[in-house]
Amino acid sequence: MKSQEIRNTFLEFFTSKQHTVVPSAPMVIKDDPTLMFTNAGMNQFKEYFLGNGIPKSNRLTDTQKCLRVSGKHNDLEEVGMDTYHHTMFEMLGNWSFGDYFKKEAIHWAWELLTEVFGVDKDILYVSVFEGAEEDGLGMDQEAYDLWKAIVPEDRIIMGNKKDNFWEMGDQGPCGPCSEIHVDIRSAEEKAKVSGRDLVNADHPQVVEIWNLVFMQFNRKADGSLEKLPAQHVDTGMGFERLCMVLQGQKSNYDTDVFTPLIREIETITNTTYDKDSDPNETDGKVSVAIRVIADHLRAVSFSIADGQLPSNTGAGYVIRRILRRAIRYGFTFLNTKEPFIYKLVETLSAQMSSAFPELTSQKNLITNVIREEEQSFLRTLDQGLSLLDTVIANTKDQKVSGEKAFELYDTYGFPIDLTALILSEQGYALDEAGFTAELQKQKDRSRAASKVSAGDWNILQANQSEIFVGYDSLTSDVQITRYRKVESQKDGELYQIVFDQTPFYPEGGGQVGDKGYLEAANGDVVYIIDTKKENNLIIHITKNLPNNIETTFKAVVDAKRRARTAANHTATHLLHQALRSILGTHVEQKGSMVHSGNLRFDFSHFAKVTAEELKEVEDFVNARIREGLSLEEQRGISYDQAIKEGAIALFGEKYGDDVRAIRFGESMELCGGTHVQNTSNIWHFKIISEGAVAAGIRRIEAITNDAAKEYFTSQSDAFTEVKKVLKNAKDPVKAISTLQEENTQLKKQIETLLKDKAKNLKSELKLEFQDVDEIKFLAKAVDLDAAGIKDLSFELGGEIEDVVIVLGTEHGGKALLSCYISKTLVEKKELNAGKVVRELGRYIQGGGGGQPFFATAGGKNPEGINEALQHAKQVVFG
Repeated sequence: MKSQEIRNTFLEFFTSKQHTVVPSAPMVIKDDPTLMFTNAGMNQFKEYFLGNGIPKSNRLTDTQKCLRVSGKHNDLEEVGMDTYHHTMFEMLGNWSFGDYFKKEAIHWAWELLTEVFGVDKDILYVSVFEGAEEDGLGMDQEAYDLWKAIVPEDRIIMGNKKDNFWEMGDQGPCGPCSEIHVDIRSAEEKAKVSGRDLVNADHPQVVEIWNLVFMQFNRKADGSLEKLPAQHVDTGMGFERLCMVLQGQKSNYDTDVFTPLIREIETITNTTYDKDSDPNETDGKVSVAIRVIADHLRAVSFSIADGQLPSNTGAGYVIRRILRRAIRYGFTFLNTKEPFIYKLVETLSAQMSSAFPELTSQKNLITNVIREEEQSFLRTLDQGLSLLDTVIANTKDQKVSGEKAFELYDTYGFPIDLTALILSEQGYALDEAGFTAELQKQKDRSRAASKVSAGDWNILQANQSEIFVGYDSLTSDVQITRYRKVESQKDGELYQIVFDQTPFYPEGGGQVGDKGYLEAANGDVVYIIDTKKENNLIIHITKNLPNNIETTFKAVVDAKRRARTAANHTATHLLHQALRSILGTHVEQKGSMVHSGNLRFDFSHFAKVTAEELKEVEDFVNARIREGLSLEEQRGISYDQAIKEGAIALFGEKYGDDVRAIRFGESMELCGGTHVQNTSNIWHFKIISEGAVAAGIRRIEAITNDAAKEYFTSQSDAFTEVKKVLKNAKDPVKAISTLQEENTQLKKQIETLLKDKAKNLKSELKLEFQDVDEIKFLAKAVDLDAAGIKDLSFELGGEIEDVVIVLGTEHGGKALLSCYISKTLVEKKELNAGKVVRELGRYIQGGGGGQPFFATAGGKNPEGINEALQHAKQVVFG
């Protein structure tokens, strides 16, 4: 059975059980502060488990794109080394929200596996939660009895809390689970060791295939459990593992989910994949590399399609790390020194786009981004190899310090396993303990900075739904329905408050959250410093609680800030329309950030936007502003109807069945943000900058309204000052051009004079060299700039053999030292210019470095130059 048929059969089975099929949520999560990526099928349904939303059906089913590379669920280092771990994977799931429970979940799972898919019952084992004394929980007797009626008791395994009690996180819904495991070993192996003894023992052919989670409890902040008001079912089956079983393979990578990619990698790299090879042998490392690349390509491609570009922070850093791991494996084990992974996108798109059409629609973007990332990291690897050579040259005890290795890893992105490999090949060892210690320090710093401790919600009004009224009003009489205290290293102690209704817009869709205040009847005020949304709750963040939390308050949004933000948000819609009109309909929004002071808009485009095109874009937007287009808002329109009417939906966004459509003239988009009532409220649109974010992605930053007024005022003031400097010249542009021409001529004259000066100085310095141990040595203060010093040093070094030249100068109030050493001395005497300037740099309160034959140091203490030169001979010769 092909993978596409397996996926469809699963969904059709649960459709026959009255489940509604829902699409996969984006793999990249944008509006959940607790997660970067979807790492389990239940993520998109968290609000339903928490009771903060109502699903369109009590029974749902889907296949969900998941990514596990960081945090609690971290499979990255296992990927490629074994045959069943992945970064990106599909999770087949069926869900019940307060409807059916253990009986149906267990019976349907068994029916689908054994009767529909035809899995041999004799290769299946099931596990049941054995209980946990610390939580006051006994064995899951109900699940045990249900399984006992289906399978022999020797096929039922008691599972501990680690394996058979599923939790959303440190707090929140949780419950016991039953796992279904499959044993696909040969008959000979089964005769030697029973499969039940290998369950949850990391055996590559005795693996968990399906997890049936029974949500019964809520984990509180103090660790205690309370029963949920409704019981839920949350199941997840690994699609790739199911394909392995149904296609009679011993590895996920031997199924048709991966084989097309593996064949393409073999062809491009001229290598051979051996599924039976030992990962510790040379040919086995080739196969590991091929598995890594095939897996990581999927993760990176789906992430980019969902709107997450590689970057140096947050989720973008995770994606860059995954891709760089793939590049590194290709570089080291497949001998690929040129970009090639991007070529695999075509194969992936052809293979999976029927289930995930975003791979086709975003194929060009995915290809371009991966190619640029490959080119960039291969340059980093070359740079790292050069730096590692320098580290090795400066290491005398055959063991490279962990600190140096960590600097290569942290500052330059050079993989530590590649460092260790190269060192071992050259007879050096790596201080692994030192590296691990430095890495742990960094992790501890990062963890401490980002750690957030949240208390339990204090519920004041149970079952109270929250209503957002902020589209129509900036004030509202509200009551607090719940609150909790949160603490973090970054922000200290804060409170999160939820109202029965709120005019405050929560951060989302690129727009910042509202600020404002909460006023009690007696005039007491509590300031709301931010507004966010979490699990379908609009959360108002304050530094303190009101004195009387059970009274009625007046919630007031900062009107001026909201108006500026709304102007910028509407401007992004008009900008999007302008770019598509002027550059072409290939332009798609790839991200935005809407503040009260400015806006940022990322979009797909293959070239730099020219000055003429930017002028056209500006004129287009400002024309729409002058037209005074009124806001046309459709709330609760169906998604399909909105698209039919021409609304633009953004890739990577999760939309419900009913959406909100925003139209200004010919511009129509699906959007939940706040907007002006008329485009004339924007006043004016001004582009501040345009540049590249990644391959095929450009960014425009712009301002409107008050910020635009301030910009033009400051520009006018600056122009007035320029005219004063030019003595009120009638034609300031011509006057500046004349000054530039004169300046260019003067620079040429100065360069000529400096060359003559250096030439004369060189003749004088030749007479001042000292003989020290058969070496010509010179330490001298000169009146030249950095370029002049370098030219002089190399000219002297080219005319005199075996020289060491240390020069110092003061330039622009700063001190500069340089050291030149003939390359023959670097090799014969093991002298190093970098070490010399680093030692002498302390006299000028600075530091520096460079190559062994030439290095410079800069400092803020020019008075120390002479002292440094006096100590130069001692530093060089000891």
